[in-house]
Amino acid sequence: MKKIAIIGGGIVGATAAYLLSKEPGYAVTLFDQETGQATKAAAGIISPWLSKRRNQKWYALASDGAHFIAQLAQETGMSPQTYLQSGTIVTRKDPQALDALEALAHERRQSVPMMGKIERLTRTQIKERMPLVTADLQGVFISGGARIDGQRFVADLLKLSQQNGSQIWHEKVMLKNDQTVQTTHQDLTFDVILLCAGAGVNELLAPLGYEVTVHPQKGQLIELKVPTYPEDQYAPVLMPEGEKDFMPIGNGRLIIGATHENEPEFDLEFTQEAFDELVASAQRMDANIHKSDLLATRVGTRAFTDDFSPFFGWLPENSHVLVASGLGSSGLTTGPLVAKLMTTMLTQQTSYANYQKDIETYLHKKE
Repeated sequence: MKKIAIIGGGIVGATAAYLLSKEPGYAVTLFDQETGQATKAAAGIISPWLSKRRNQKWYALASDGAHFIAQLAQETGMSPQTYLQSGTIVTRKDPQALDALEALAHERRQSVPMMGKIERLTRTQIKERMPLVTADLQGVFISGGARIDGQRFVADLLKLSQQNGSQIWHEKVMLKNDQTVQTTHQDLTFDVILLCAGAGVNELLAPLGYEVTVHPQKGQLIELKVPTYPEDQYAPVLMPEGEKDFMPIGNGRLIIGATHENEPEFDLEFTQEAFDELVASAQRMDANIHKSDLLATRVGTRAFTDDFSPFFGWLPENSHVLVASGLGSSGLTTGPLVAKLMTTMLTQQTSYANYQKDIETYLHKKE
């Protein structure tokens, strides 16, 4: 029986725990300090196919990740409140840019069937699907796009993992060496340790003599109370050009977000500046929104690299530590697949070069 430690209970760690808990021969213990998770503060949109990014490795990871997370949601019987293929609407202000977006959608649909139906929508058609929207918008609808409640998704996976025998410890831990996790009261030894702690990997790897070029990014979003309308629980997600994502989630609730702030680093205080920015963006989509409509706020810390690419794999020159980080704002899309690939590395020798650069691009031994 191989003893596996997972440090970090966000989307990557929770998925890894669930996947390993189903396999014979593994005893899984997950450690999570439960603060600052990017997963809990993410807007939760699974629709990478029309991204402006030119990084083909990232696109392959995100596109395949969208497919895997749909499989995972179906396999585990997740509710529509947790994962829903609601469709996404991506807008462009310039008609020629909208033409190019529609052409890109049809081009990529040829190799990605799960994108589903592609439609060009007028202002009236957007209004029919999203009655809250008062802005003059035109866009492209992708029926295979989805929304996900990261907090619910993780909770469901951890519950299933525990039912399969995994242990969950809620505390901050450190690495004493490459096989020893130091808790508040004792040291625990494992055969393999998976580091899935986002921007916290730098602190965790410091005792082993490694430096990681990964940076924290603060993300803030808001939830607003809005008028209900028929089928609002199944409304598509609006991804308006130059604005924050606009996500009705049913029962008169609307999520707006999220911000991308590099300076505050690990600060988890919700700010007035973010609130004003998010509300203003929401009001440009729906002129009937007021600041008094606020229901809740969320704050989390993402991890990003200098080239905005995720990385994962074995720690160089080490056979006991697997690490993943740098998922950035696409963590809910790429995280489950990253977890799956990490778990396969326990039995297969592969670098998954189609999805990422060499891991030594992002971490190295201190001199």
